[in-house]
Amino acid sequence: GEKVMIVNEKAAKTLWPGQNPIGQLAMFNGERRVVGVVANVRHLALEQEGGLEAYIPVAQVGSGSVDLVVRSTLAPEALIPSVRRALHAVEPALPTEEFQPLGDLVEHAVSPRRFLTFLLGGFAGCALLLAVIGIYGVVSYSVTQRLQEIGIRMALGASPGQVQRKILAGTVALVSCGLLIGVVVALALTRVAASLLYQIEPTDPLTFGATIAALLLAAVAAGFIPAFRASQVDPMSVLRAN
Repeated sequence: GEKVMIVNEKAAKTLWPGQNPIGQLAMFNGERRVVGVVANVRHLALEQEGGLEAYIPVAQVGSGSVDLVVRSTLAPEALIPSVRRALHAVEPALPTEEFQPLGDLVEHAVSPRRFLTFLLGGFAGCALLLAVIGIYGVVSYSVTQRLQEIGIRMALGASPGQVQRKILAGTVALVSCGLLIGVVVALALTRVAASLLYQIEPTDPLTFGATIAALLLAAVAAGFIPAFRASQVDPMSVLRAN
């Protein structure tokens, strides 16, 4: 019959913008009429959009190799014998030994990127741990240097809660300055991470917000122990020692 083809959404929007592509004529291995539109397919990589594509009937192609894709709710081991029998009924000479689940193809395609992401996540976790240890060390040292001041404040009537809040406020202010610098640097380096992302913008506000919240919580947790210890000192002992 008439030579026909099915085009993807990108081809339909590019070749016939604002028009109905069904019934349109285009040159693709000869003049063909469009009889359908299908979704775009990412063939090369998850982050790389597909190009303009057209699908034509096998019967109108002639000789050549083809891949048969079967969608089923059955497990592959239960589906393969049925597919093999169906193909044998059509053409007994067809090779029917190479079967591969689509999930395996996707897994193979994303495994290098997944490994890099896992590696970066591990480094990020180590960096967070080091940041918590560093904050704890800095705040502990600062509290030790300010014991006389804390003792005087408590002798003048400051409550343990007020001492804790003051120390934690100073910790959060210090970390906030570091976060501000870190966000600026991260925004400048987003192009490096863009190649590892899929359906996530390099400047995704949710990701940045979650990271900032996690670091602030880690800072508060790291500063709480020194703040609690400082609030439990005996002001008279501190004043006598100094």
